[in-house]
Amino acid sequence: MRKKALVTGATGFIGSRLCKELKKENWEIRALALEGENCDHISDDISEIVTGDITRPATLSGIGDNMDVVFHLAARVLDYGSKKQFYDPIYNGTQNMLNACAGQAKRFLFVSSIAACGLGRHLKGFSETDIPQKSGIPYNDAKTDAEKLVRSYQNRFKNGCTIIRPSNVIGPKSAWVDELGRQFQKSVVPLIDKGQYSASLIYVDNLVDGIIKAGTSDTASGQTYQLRDDWDVTWKQYLTDLSALVGKKPFGSVPYSIAWAIATIAEKLTTPLGIRPPATRLAIAVMGRDNDVDTSKAQKELGWQTKITYPEAMERIAQWVQNNLMNKQ
Repeated sequence: MRKKALVTGATGFIGSRLCKELKKENWEIRALALEGENCDHISDDISEIVTGDITRPATLSGIGDNMDVVFHLAARVLDYGSKKQFYDPIYNGTQNMLNACAGQAKRFLFVSSIAACGLGRHLKGFSETDIPQKSGIPYNDAKTDAEKLVRSYQNRFKNGCTIIRPSNVIGPKSAWVDELGRQFQKSVVPLIDKGQYSASLIYVDNLVDGIIKAGTSDTASGQTYQLRDDWDVTWKQYLTDLSALVGKKPFGSVPYSIAWAIATIAEKLTTPLGIRPPATRLAIAVMGRDNDVDTSKAQKELGWQTKITYPEAMERIAQWVQNNLMNKQ
């Protein structure tokens, strides 16, 4: 009998790749989409589209019925916004999904982020048993609180709940490729603290491999796993390699403390207006600290490891940039 999966955020960067890989493994896939959302790019990989909104419980009735795994990826993934704009989809949306699927689906897998550990400090060596810290950055804190919520539902799913914390996900269409590439094209992008720290990257296909392993492993019930590729790549190297694809390069360097202060002020001025600030604390915390969290647990318990190398990843990214950014200048 084919396994059945419900995927939220199925039309997104990671979700669409997850659907494609599940299809290859012969899963039946139910994708949750907002009313009117374009699903053309995933239509060949899914079995069913259901319309619903994770922030509106009434639209989620029966959504998890008979599912082997709920892969919950839907979230606000921008790096700016108010606390409410992040907590509504990330915390409240996750609670609504848990309530709708508890007792109906066998396992609930929540895709969180290393941001839940508390960005803004060095996280090198941070393990799943270490205690996360609130940072005051809404995205980070919403993920931290949502993780606690997911753990509290462990006994309400036959095969329990599992949490995945990806590091900085790259690949064609990712924010760390598309948005950064466009920023290089139109303005200058400085390094933070000389770009000396690890970029803590993970290629999307490597991440999806880990998500599926965690969703199907008996060992993963009730567990949290951190996923980061074992590449030795600093922000200086990644930004230099990426910018070269659009004929640019990083310009100068800003000390972390100054960049953080600028981002803090910028957010205070722009958040009430609902506009994007020129710098955000989330971006500064990602690019200006060492976020090489420990991944040994995923390697040991799931048998997960990096499959696609950094040169292979950049080759795929280069092809996408050439076809999608350079041809649209």
